[in-house]
Amino acid sequence: MKTKFSAMLLLLISFFAAAQTSEPETRISRLPQIDMAEGVNLHILSPEPIQFVDLSSDFLVGDLPAENIARIKINPAPKDSLSSKSFNSKLIKSREDIGVITVVGQSFMVQYRVLFRVGPQYNIQTNLQIQPEDMQPLEFSKQGFSTTELYRFSKNIIEKPFKKPLRSVNDLKLGFHLNNVYVVDDYIFLDISIDNKTNLGYNIDDIKFSLEDKKIYKATNNQSIDMKPVYAFQNQKGFRKNYRNIFVFKKFTYPNSKVLKIRFIEEQLSGRTIEMGIKYSDILNADTF
Repeated sequence: MKTKFSAMLLLLISFFAAAQTSEPETRISRLPQIDMAEGVNLHILSPEPIQFVDLSSDFLVGDLPAENIARIKINPAPKDSLSSKSFNSKLIKSREDIGVITVVGQSFMVQYRVLFRVGPQYNIQTNLQIQPEDMQPLEFSKQGFSTTELYRFSKNIIEKPFKKPLRSVNDLKLGFHLNNVYVVDDYIFLDISIDNKTNLGYNIDDIKFSLEDKKIYKATNNQSIDMKPVYAFQNQKGFRKNYRNIFVFKKFTYPNSKVLKIRFIEEQLSGRTIEMGIKYSDILNADTF
């Protein structure tokens, strides 16, 4: 047990040692304050996935019900309490410090000073959205873009006008288009859209990306390599007339004998499938911001 604890401690120390914040130090008196009361959960909403949360005292407990939500509450039986069965608010004076909450995202760290409130007259907050002015940016060597940065790049692409798609496939009265390809550092952004020329809505069952041979001589010789995007701008499950999305991949290469296949597969029973092949030359000629 001690070995596991020591390993975790060393991991956290190395994590923060590798990070560089915008301020050399932060005093607890300068931290933004949160008022908490017994029996009221506080939900902290992060703009990007939370890497971990640190609670500095036994008076606080919490969990991560979602990747970007931290749920914190007053511990009903803290170790410092004289009562082991239930929390005794008389042991703590109103406005007394009961700990610090630290939330670490992909590109920032934020800390809050927690003050205990006693009495029904206080309007205790139940949720808190992390504000940019409270964030301490973190810079990691060899760390890629955060989800927030990928969202910002993708949104900029969506807002860009395009005159003519790089590639188009028309099948089953569906127009499948590769509008453009962008490269930012080690990331590839594919701008994809579909036009539905029928009155039958399209319900997306799956979107598959794979590297496949251009020419297939025998089915047994075909080599298909699945590719997984690191980010998608939206998680739209269906559309009636128009669909557009940005899919992001970490930099990859493939020979001229292969193509990047994109397949949209519809839910049964209709089961319409439309696919497109992207040549490596499309990737090499990608635009930049």
